[in-house]
Amino acid sequence: MGLVQVATNTVTSAVSSVSLLGITTDDVYMVALNNVEPVVDGDYLRMRFTKASDDSADNSSNYDRAAKELRADTTFNDSAQTNQNCFYFIENGTGTSETHNSIQYLFNFNDSSEYSYATFEEASVMYNQDFRGRNGGGVLTVAQATNGVNYFYPSGNIASGTFTMYKVV
Repeated sequence: MGLVQVATNTVTSAVSSVSLLGITTDDVYMVALNNVEPVVDGDYLRMRFTKASDDSADNSSNYDRAAKELRADTTFNDSAQTNQNCFYFIENGTGTSETHNSIQYLFNFNDSSEYSYATFEEASVMYNQDFRGRNGGGVLTVAQATNGVNYFYPSGNIASGTFTMYKVV
């Protein structure tokens, strides 16, 4: 198994969102997020799939997600959401090392007759210096071709981070 880079974006000054486009085959794709940080403290990174029809983020209320959250400050817990307009990731902050890191695998994106799925492996240092990890996955319950992903913080911009998408070969 190998990886072929499809798209990358390194944020060094604040932007409202980052889109990674380029899914054009039925292969599995992987996204790596490295040291992603918000402008506003205590904000949750969010993700939407992009529609192949016009490259825009699908903001319909059709995102379902479930995960197991591992916490350094207390015991583990379950985390789930249904019928949301995006996926929510672990909140993080603006202090030193308060960043979000994640590996995500994307499935069925190019197939217009199937739902698009993703799995998530997250690790974040939160705004209060707690460390959390989360493993899980989610689905966009709309049968449409999707060609990428869009990331954003709802209450502010993305301050920094590296976003890279690969095709798994």
